[in-house]
Amino acid sequence: MKTHISSLKGLSVVLFFALAIASCQKAPEYPGETWTIAEEAEDYGYDSDKLQEAEEYSQTIATAAVVIVKDGVILDEWGEVENKFMTHSVRKSFLSALYGNYVKDGTIDLDQTIGEAGITDEPSLTDKEKQATLRDCIKARSGIYHPALYESEGMKALKPERHSVRPGTHWYYNNWDFNALGTVFEKFTGKKIFKALEEEIARPIQMQDFTAEDGWYVTGDASIHPAYPFKITARDMARFGLLMLRNGQWKNQQVVPADWVEESTRYHSDATLYGSDGYGYMWWVARDHNKYPHLPMADIPEGSYSARGAGGHYILVIPDRDMVIVHRVNTYKDNSVSGAEFGQLVHLIFEARLS
Repeated sequence: MKTHISSLKGLSVVLFFALAIASCQKAPEYPGETWTIAEEAEDYGYDSDKLQEAEEYSQTIATAAVVIVKDGVILDEWGEVENKFMTHSVRKSFLSALYGNYVKDGTIDLDQTIGEAGITDEPSLTDKEKQATLRDCIKARSGIYHPALYESEGMKALKPERHSVRPGTHWYYNNWDFNALGTVFEKFTGKKIFKALEEEIARPIQMQDFTAEDGWYVTGDASIHPAYPFKITARDMARFGLLMLRNGQWKNQQVVPADWVEESTRYHSDATLYGSDGYGYMWWVARDHNKYPHLPMADIPEGSYSARGAGGHYILVIPDRDMVIVHRVNTYKDNSVSGAEFGQLVHLIFEARLS
């Protein structure tokens, strides 16, 4: 009996301390209608003077806006954070997030082939190309090197010859895959991409600026599958980055399935062909010990990932630091920031962390 009473006392002590620790753990912070902005960077473990040095560096390159989120609040921001700039290829990471709920409920089957999904093009795809799965496409491994819309000259230069590889065997950053996935999304969900983005992501996370009218389709003769760029502000991009950082949860709502966030942002392919380290499901993924870093000039922790758009648009999500860094460039004026320049900016932000 004494032994039994002692065991109960011991268990009570353990439960007491467990509850005490749990009560001390601060709930994850989210913005409301507007962002909370840190009064002092030092309160979040960063040196405000060194963050000022990062801002001054950004003024020597073509940076238009920066938002740094730490622990769910804006640690620092500068530039045109309320202006809507082009997403360019950042659009692909947003579409990846939209896929999550529809893959989970079976509306979209990633292991279905392009042929089974009824997807073709003009000129037509071959039987071999139609064997690529939707999962191959979302990994950029379809092997379908049909002409595509919204391709840069650099993308065209790296593009393998058509019919040169079997589906699933080769990674190439392929706009045909990404554009066809837009067609697939609309076909199987019955929803337009921009309307779904507004209703299923922007509204739940209380984006301040984005509406479906900010998106449009790019069409042309190269392919029947349009590209789907849109305009968005840095502060709304930061909300999306925080949503991903919080494993798809926003306050009490699971906006994107947590297992989809994990699956889509982990390493699936080597991205050496594009001078980077890894690639997931339309996200660039940090991968230690690969030939190239995630960003030149910056030591990005493994487990981090980024959305990227031409000219220097980035949403960099860093779970190891509970941080999101958004970088915008006014590409309407043909401005551009290189990966190395953005990497140096990230390095300076990291250097501002207090030891």
